[in-house]
Amino acid sequence: MSYPNTRPANITRRYFLRGLGLLSAGAALAACAQQPKEEAAPAAAPLIAIIHTNDTHGHDVEVPKSENVEGNFSMAAVAALKAEWEAKGYEVLLVDAGDATQGMPLVDVNHGESAIAFMNSCGYELMTVGNHEFDWGAENLAKIEKQATFPLLSANVLNKEDGKPRFTPNKICETASGTKVGFFGLTTPATLTTCKPKAVASFTFQQDEELFACAQAQVDELRGKGCELVVCVGHLGNETAVGKNTSKEVLNNVKGIDLFIDGHDHLLVEEEVAGTLLVETGSYLHNIGVVAIDEGVPANQSVAYGTFEGIDAATQAIIDEENARVESELGVVLGETPYLLNGERDPGVRTQETNLGDFATDAVKWTAEQELGRQIDAAILNGGALRTSVEAGDISLKIIKTIMPFTNNVMVIEVTGAQLLEALEASCQGIGVADAMGAFPQVSGITFTIDAAVPYAAGPNYPESTYASPADPGSRITIHDVGGKGFDEAAVYTIASTDFICDGGDTYYCFKEAAETGDPVTLGFDYEALSSYLVSGCDHAVPEQYANPQGRITIVGL
Repeated sequence: MSYPNTRPANITRRYFLRGLGLLSAGAALAACAQQPKEEAAPAAAPLIAIIHTNDTHGHDVEVPKSENVEGNFSMAAVAALKAEWEAKGYEVLLVDAGDATQGMPLVDVNHGESAIAFMNSCGYELMTVGNHEFDWGAENLAKIEKQATFPLLSANVLNKEDGKPRFTPNKICETASGTKVGFFGLTTPATLTTCKPKAVASFTFQQDEELFACAQAQVDELRGKGCELVVCVGHLGNETAVGKNTSKEVLNNVKGIDLFIDGHDHLLVEEEVAGTLLVETGSYLHNIGVVAIDEGVPANQSVAYGTFEGIDAATQAIIDEENARVESELGVVLGETPYLLNGERDPGVRTQETNLGDFATDAVKWTAEQELGRQIDAAILNGGALRTSVEAGDISLKIIKTIMPFTNNVMVIEVTGAQLLEALEASCQGIGVADAMGAFPQVSGITFTIDAAVPYAAGPNYPESTYASPADPGSRITIHDVGGKGFDEAAVYTIASTDFICDGGDTYYCFKEAAETGDPVTLGFDYEALSSYLVSGCDHAVPEQYANPQGRITIVGL
C-alpha cells in the first residue's frame, strides 16, 4: 500500500524548518559562489516517518471488523508497517505514547511483560509512561522497564526522595542521514488519582506551570544537543485531563516543540495548536499513526484498520504463542447473559447508572456479605473500574477479567453519612460540567439524585490529587436511601468497595480517611467477586432484573 506525500487540507503551516538538510536561500547562494555550477544543488532533505501508537491496552491480537466491532490491528501489523515505510526509503522511528501494558488479559496475566515482548519484537525506539503503566505497582514497572529494549520516557515524574526524574527524560535518535530527532516524554499528573495511591506514593508528578517549565527545559536541552526536530510524546490528553495538564496547554506555553504525539484521551486527533501539529491515534490499535516528514513538512497519515494488511511473521508468532496460553488458561465458561451489559465509558459507566454497574456492585456487596456472614448496607465501585461491555452470550473467566482487569481487593469499611455524601458529591462533579470521569459511582444499596443544573462548588484540591474537594457537599447530591434505612449524615454505614477507593483513589479521599480511622476488612479480588456472584449467587446466568438499569441513580437538570 502506498501513501501520498501530501499534507492534510486542515494543516495550514509548514513545520520542521530548523534543519533537516534544507539549505536557506542565503546558504544556497553562498554554496553557488564557492562551487562549480553543476555541484551547487543542495542535498535532498531526508525522508523521515514517525510511526506511533497509544493506549493499545493489550489489544495486540487482530480483531476483525464486524457489525458491532470496530476491528483492530495486531501489533504485528505495526512491525509490518514500519518495514513497508523503510522499503519506501524512509528512515522510520517507531514510538508509543503510553498505556500499553494493562487492559486485556493477554497482557494483564503477566503484568505487562508480554506487551513489552511484542514491542521489543516490533523495534520500538521509545515509549512514554502512561498512567496505567503504574497499575501493577512501582516494582513491577521497574521490572518491565529492564525487559524493554527501548527506554520508557517521562520527564515530569520525580522521585520524592531526591527530586530527580524517575524515568529517562528524553532520547535523541540520529538517523542514517545525520538528522538528530529529540524525543521527550510527559505523563499525566492525573496518575496520582487514577492509579492505586500506594503505587505512586513515592513519586511527584509535576503539573501546571511546573509541567510547562519541565517541558521547556527538555526542549532547550535537546536543541542544545543539536536536535533539528523536537518531538514530545505525551500521555496527557485534553478531553479527560484536569487543570492545565493538557497537551494543548503545553503547546500554548512551551516554545520549540515541532510535533506533539499524544495519548490518554482515546480519541483520533489531528490539529494545529500554536503552530505545531498535535496527533493521537485513538486507542486499541483501531488506527496506527504515521507522520511522514517530506521536504521538512509533516503529513499526518493515520492508517485505519482495514486499509493495511501487512503482518510481520516473527512478531505474530510471539503474539500467537502467548495468546494461545492465555486462552487456554482463561477460556473456561462460567455462565451466560441474555442481555448486553453496558460497560461503555460515555454514555456508560462513567456518566450514568448502567446494568453492568448494578450487576458488578451487587456482586461486591453479595460477596462481602458471604465472607462476613452478615448483611452490609451498600457497595460502591468507581465507573473506571469497569472496562468493557459484555455482549449477550457466554461469559468466560477471560471476559470477567476483561471487565475488571486491575485485581483490586474488595474492602469493607465504615463511613459516616457525611463522608458518603462528600464522596458522592466529589465523584459526580463531572456530570453536566465536564467530560466522563472514572470516579463516577456505580452503587448497590444506595439511591440518590444528581442535580446537574447546580454548579459544582469546588473547594481545595484533595492532598496529592488533581481533583477538587466539594465546598458544599449536598448541593448537587441528594441521598434518598442507604441499605433500606433512609439517610442520615450522622449515621454510620458499612460499605463494600475496593482498596483503590479506600486508599483515596480518584475522588474518594474521605474514604481513605474513614479507612485510616476505622478497622477495614480486606477480602479477595474484585473479579473473583464478580465470578462468584455469577456462578453461585445467580446460578451461572445473569437474571432478568439486570436487563436494564434499576433506577438507583437519577440525573436531573441536564
